[in-house]
Amino acid sequence: MYDIIIIGGGAAGMSAAIYAGRSGVKTLVIEAMSAGGQMNLTYEIDNYPGIPNAPAGEELSAVIKEHALKFDVEFTTETVKEIIGADEEIKKIVTRKNIYEAKTIIFATGANPRKLGADGEDKFYGTGVSYCATCDGAFFKGQDTAVVGGGNTAFEDALYLARFAKSVYLIHRRTGFRAEGRMVEAAKRNPKIKFVLNAEVEKISGDTTVNSLTVTDTVTGRKTDIAVSGVFIAVGRDANSALAGKYVRLDSEGFIMTDRYMQTNIRGIFAAGDVRDTPLRQVITAAADGAVAATSAIHYLNA
Repeated sequence: MYDIIIIGGGAAGMSAAIYAGRSGVKTLVIEAMSAGGQMNLTYEIDNYPGIPNAPAGEELSAVIKEHALKFDVEFTTETVKEIIGADEEIKKIVTRKNIYEAKTIIFATGANPRKLGADGEDKFYGTGVSYCATCDGAFFKGQDTAVVGGGNTAFEDALYLARFAKSVYLIHRRTGFRAEGRMVEAAKRNPKIKFVLNAEVEKISGDTTVNSLTVTDTVTGRKTDIAVSGVFIAVGRDANSALAGKYVRLDSEGFIMTDRYMQTNIRGIFAAGDVRDTPLRQVITAAADGAVAATSAIHYLNA
């Protein structure tokens, strides 16, 4: 029997574990792969407060897990298959190997960037291909970059990169945009932003890092090479909420809906980090969510 079981061991899950462990409640983190989540795929984390030396994602992940272990938090590497009695006082978490009982659950299963499926996209992830301009944009100061997408995030990324990049190619498969009109107009007024419309990225090329991409005109079929050092893909994120969605309420995009206390629509079940409906998906905001979720779970236990 555990007081809190956290499903997911990324920044949100491990932050929740630290806060739960410090409070002396019996806590288990169930992670399907390895603690750290998407942090482990990040080459450098340059914007985590108080750590100016830009640690590798794996390095920061290991430090956070060590912090949680200091408070006797338990970790296990398993995949959760189902939850029995999610709306009951005692909830049973079923994995391939075990059945665990918990008084509260925190979903911290994260979200994955939606991929283009372009040749070279996976090869150059972390060495020129990024899904987060605010995370990695500063590495491309004075360089030619590209943003792929037509929504608010794509335009936010393009405007952000234009502050310090030499140029920003905004590549979109149509001529119309889902982004708000004011952002579209701001991008059009910015001399650094160059629109490449009716275009799809076919290939991302380079040696050890990105040096160009190939786009195909969706109308004429003509292929064009564009020299860039960084490609920022902003075509959406997919929440890892397939399990949670069987029990708690999701929004129209598949993210878990919570209140400001990270409480879902089911008492005793909370959510934190990128898997929930949130305006910003960063390590620091995920960690903050985890702290709030754990604190709320503890208040629930003490009620």
